[in-house]
Amino acid sequence: MATNNSPADQNNHFFSDVCKNFDYAAQFTKHESGLLDQIKSCNSVYRFRFPIRREHGIEVVDAWRVEHSQHQSPTKGGIRYSEMVDEDEVMALAALMTYKCAIVNVPFGGAKGGIKINPKKYTVNELENITRRYTVELIKKNFIGPSIDVPAPDYGSGEREMSWIADTYATMNPGQLDAMGSVTGKPIALHGIAGRREATGRGVAIAIRECVSVAEDMKNIGLLPGISGKRVIVQGLGNVGFYSAKFLAEFGAIIVGLCEFEGAIYNADGLDVEAVFQHRKATGSILGYAGAKKEFTKSAEGLEQPCDILVPAALENQITELNIKNIQAKIIAEGANGPTSPGAETIFYQNGGLIIPDMYANAGGVTVSYFEWLKNLSHVAFGRINRRFEENSNLNLVNMVEGITGVALTPMQRSSIIKGASELELVNSGLEDTMVRSYHEIRETYKGTEKIDSLRTAAFVGAINKIAVSYETLGVWP
Repeated sequence: MATNNSPADQNNHFFSDVCKNFDYAAQFTKHESGLLDQIKSCNSVYRFRFPIRREHGIEVVDAWRVEHSQHQSPTKGGIRYSEMVDEDEVMALAALMTYKCAIVNVPFGGAKGGIKINPKKYTVNELENITRRYTVELIKKNFIGPSIDVPAPDYGSGEREMSWIADTYATMNPGQLDAMGSVTGKPIALHGIAGRREATGRGVAIAIRECVSVAEDMKNIGLLPGISGKRVIVQGLGNVGFYSAKFLAEFGAIIVGLCEFEGAIYNADGLDVEAVFQHRKATGSILGYAGAKKEFTKSAEGLEQPCDILVPAALENQITELNIKNIQAKIIAEGANGPTSPGAETIFYQNGGLIIPDMYANAGGVTVSYFEWLKNLSHVAFGRINRRFEENSNLNLVNMVEGITGVALTPMQRSSIIKGASELELVNSGLEDTMVRSYHEIRETYKGTEKIDSLRTAAFVGAINKIAVSYETLGVWP
């Protein structure tokens, strides 16, 4: 694995960290240096500023859109609303999107956007103005479109912002049939897709479940196979963290710790994730929750409590050389992008741990975004055309079986067999299939290639090989 020179570097060179991991993995491939450089580099970096009018006067907002790779079109990636966002971070996240899409076999290139604001400091009207102006700036430079570049939600943004983007794009492109395909993560009422909101968290949970199901790997790190009874700490109660914890609990894991920016709570017997969420919604903090047996005002302390699996689902660089030796988990599943520094990862593997890398673990969001994009292009919801046909076919089959056997099924049994799949069921099925297949593809590379020392490196190797084939097939023009 690649390593950093110093802990200080990790906070300022996110893109450099991604490139170091790329370079380390590239040595296990057989592609020539020019092609590797093309894969690694960001193709287009658009930095711009625009004014908005506020009560106290004019304010200038910094923003970015980076298209990392056009080996597949369109490019795809979220828009981050954060005071901490900068060009280096957006470039790194765009690169990760390229590799992420390749890993889960989603035919997009990677992109990412950033708006340097704290959304909590702006009114809804101001946020709408910022979002719409950002969209217009992208339209002016041809950095958005259903066949060009398709944004999505990220940290600080959600369905509301995606609605504003979709409406702005459609308004600026009157008569464009596929205008709603210019952005994903939209609400259902505006041509979104069932299951998108929880997709990333569900994908993280499936990735963990798949990882711990391999008896050989669990034996190597000192755990029993299976998700049931595994103790989990989740950092972040946003969209990704909440649904990761929710689905892990449904799979049989025990959520023993939750961390947020205001602090952390812990209970070795388990926490009720929904109850904690409602407590925070009512009080503004997870602290003070009655079901917690330990509280920590320093959120980072929550990461260091006893558990089997740690899920950092907040921001990058949460686990570094400074705290990795205090982490008691055997598995780190990266719900966030870049939460573990390269140096910390090296130490964790040396100590017998296993990391499920972000490029794979949080790919559920882009997978279901792909389904939403397909829905927008086809202009029909999944299951709408064939659901009734399936139900009638299943009904005929049940009637035939009952007639042959003379055994009548109960109404509940008949209903469960006969009913056709809903859009949500089809989306979840496609997501699960994607995450399961992709994990074993990565693991096969990890176990089958000599000297590959981590799942992250194996994921990079697989991604590089797939992207290289795309570029080689496209050729070079002119």
